[in-house]
Amino acid sequence: MAIHRLDLDEFDEVDYYLMAIHTSLEDYRLAYFINKNLPINLSKSKNEIHAQTKEGETNFSRFYYYDAEKAVSWNLIQNKNEIISVSKNDFQNLFSNETSEVSTTIHLLPEFKKVDFFLKIDNSEEALDFSEIQQKLNAIESIAAIYAVDTDKIKSKNNLIF
Repeated sequence: MAIHRLDLDEFDEVDYYLMAIHTSLEDYRLAYFINKNLPINLSKSKNEIHAQTKEGETNFSRFYYYDAEKAVSWNLIQNKNEIISVSKNDFQNLFSNETSEVSTTIHLLPEFKKVDFFLKIDNSEEALDFSEIQQKLNAIESIAAIYAVDTDKIKSKNNLIF
């Protein structure tokens, strides 16, 4: 009788590239400029990334493009989002019913708190030329920095599964 074994290391392989983007642009404007500089067509995805924390729940915006010729999917993902929670003051008098808003910043990947967006490139069989992509995206004036992220250093990899 033949014995079949599974090698669990096969499942640990990372089949995506991740680029960190530092910018002050809004998500839709950044997607527009990326589309303009790269041969892709990112569009707003209805499937936003849902996150729930003890402070509350939020959705991170996501722009998506699938290149059918190369079988590569591109995702522009927001890393920072704010949760605004309303709390009532314990002290109430006859004439006021004051409430206060508390804003909490939530990160998709908490170990990269200064990153504004991530560009995730999935299922790329052929090696991508990161220097070419980085050079084209650095041409966008509002991007302060862009660099490749070492996926081995990501502690919260599960947040990138969508």
